[in-house]
Amino acid sequence: MTDETGGSTVPRRQLGRLLTQLREDASVTLDAAAAALDCSRQKVWRIEKGLVPVRVVDARAMCALYRVPEDMREIVAALAKETRAKGWWHSYGDVVPSWFSLYVGLESSASLIRRYDSELIPGLLQTREYASELFRRKNPTMSAQDREKLVEVRLQRQGILVRRLPTAPVLRVVLSEAVLRRTIPDRRAMVGQLRHLLDAALLPNVSLRVLPLAAGPPLASETGTFVLLGFPQAFGRASTEPTTVYLENITGALYLDKPAEVAAFEHVWSDLETLASTEAESEKMITSIIEEHHD
Repeated sequence: MTDETGGSTVPRRQLGRLLTQLREDASVTLDAAAAALDCSRQKVWRIEKGLVPVRVVDARAMCALYRVPEDMREIVAALAKETRAKGWWHSYGDVVPSWFSLYVGLESSASLIRRYDSELIPGLLQTREYASELFRRKNPTMSAQDREKLVEVRLQRQGILVRRLPTAPVLRVVLSEAVLRRTIPDRRAMVGQLRHLLDAALLPNVSLRVLPLAAGPPLASETGTFVLLGFPQAFGRASTEPTTVYLENITGALYLDKPAEVAAFEHVWSDLETLASTEAESEKMITSIIEEHHD
């Protein structure tokens, strides 16, 4: 099978769930499917879990085995082709770790992105200068060329906020007030970053709210920064891609999509929305901090 990090993640997961549903509808067990397809049980399992890209020939063989109607076979074949397509971020090579490639794929497919940031401006709202400073501090021994690639990936990701097709996702951000007051050494660049936040908040699909320090510790004090990714309805009979929680740390990331896990973070998000200032109040606070930088 092909490398697990290759291909597009969301179609793989959608196709996996659809093929599982079709197999179960046909009353075919995993073992029976593997025997009939002359492959290992592990291969069928990995396809159904969305862990690997799928060859169209394999998808068609499964459809024939499960006696799938012709119109559904075409949906399955189309999804299989999508599982082998590589995202734009793969062209940046090894500077983008595989665990983050997975996130970029999910982010580009999401219809709703909710995120709380406790320490830094989120990547989707960073200026080039702010991002460059972060990568310089994080990777002091990395070549300037590779650091610039990381900045370019970050800036290119921001294109999803203004794209026309597919429809741009809704981005709802809650920022700790500390994020706004934690300046980078270049104060002028920090002012530029804060102004960029105000500009981004004018987009119809972007909501930016600040959690004031005076609001006290939120439930998110225990989670730190997190992202909740929601997805549009999938193809055909496949169920919607499940809401996924993304948690990043210095060596990798966690992807949580079990209902109980998602519910826990939804609860934390509700608490943040209760405590955060309104969009108008948040705009006033950011404007006030910009004025402080000019003192």
